[in-house]
Amino acid sequence: MKKVDQNIKESLKLADVMVELANKGDAEREDSGCGVLYGVMLDSAYKIKKLAETEKEAHARKGWFK
Repeated sequence: MKKVDQNIKESLKLADVMVELANKGDAEREDSGCGVLYGVMLDSAYKIKKLAETEKEAHARKGWFK
């Protein structure tokens, strides 16, 4: 696997971890400040995931991503 494709794969894993943490953190939070933090984290994770998926698809069309 190309290094660029490995980085995309790791970005997708990171986004998944961010989603899990944001959901866990939101469920366990005790104040609204944490709610803002986990909301931003969740939003960012979904944006990262969308961008990484788009790049993965572009690389797959080129025959790079296995």
